Amino acid sequence: MKRELKITLAAALMMLAVSPCFAASKSKKSKTKVRTINVAHTVTNVPYDFLDEKGNADGFEIAVLKAVDELLPEYEFKFHGVSDEELLIGTESGKYQVGTKGAWITEERKKKFLIPQNPLAASVIGIAFRKENENQIKDLESFAKFSGKLIPISPQSAQFSVIQDFNEKHPSNQIKLVPSDVFDIADSYLWVLEGRYDAYFVLKLSYEKNVLKETGPYHQFADKLSYVPYKGIPTWPLFNKKETELAAAYDKAVQTLKENGTISALSLKYFGEDVFNFVTE
Repeated sequence: MKRELKITLAAALMMLAVSPCFAASKSKKSKTKVRTINVAHTVTNVPYDFLDEKGNADGFEIAVLKAVDELLPEYEFKFHGVSDEELLIGTESGKYQVGTKGAWITEERKKKFLIPQNPLAASVIGIAFRKENENQIKDLESFAKFSGKLIPISPQSAQFSVIQDFNEKHPSNQIKLVPSDVFDIADSYLWVLEGRYDAYFVLKLSYEKNVLKETGPYHQFADKLSYVPYKGIPTWPLFNKKETELAAAYDKAVQTLKENGTISALSLKYFGEDVFNFVTE
């Protein structure tokens, strides 16, 4: 009986000796703060960033950022559906730490925002042209040789700089880059069909939505138009200038998601293809 009492007492003393260590560890962990990251996103940019029928944030970029969030226990992402203007102003001012809108990189955005090393998604862009010219137009190079007569593009558009870059790389095979005083020309497809111009530089998703889809406003011309992709243009999340640690954590997480196949799987889910296969640079 005395022996059992001594063993019990000894065990109790040992528990008392080590329990402060456990208590300290638990206390330290409970005091670790998880920082809330406010992420602004657009609400109608399907399939990149949008609100579903229940009003929840959805889209490819949202899904990737949620996967990033899962890999970063020190952060908790909270998503806010806002207008383009609110996203840009709010992210620059610090109201939101991150803004995502399928954004291409411009020199102006580099000045206002912190751009991470890894893109979040990609936009596939190419040319829509008359089906009768399919044998002559196979890509942007053959289009330049065919005529190079492209629908005018606004100099404020990122598409303008893409064609400028093409022309710089092909000095003897130029595309006629005509500045437009409006950002979007509503009659672009009609102008191509009428022969005023020979191609329209447009996003693949936009062509599919407006021409190929049965409910698209230009579906009546689906049998008269063709499309060839040019390249994938990376899209990036915009970080507030002060968020260097957050951007670095994002980059590390995205690299992991690339390597384990998560990003490719999500791209197949939202786009029906891996859009990064079109990114050549």
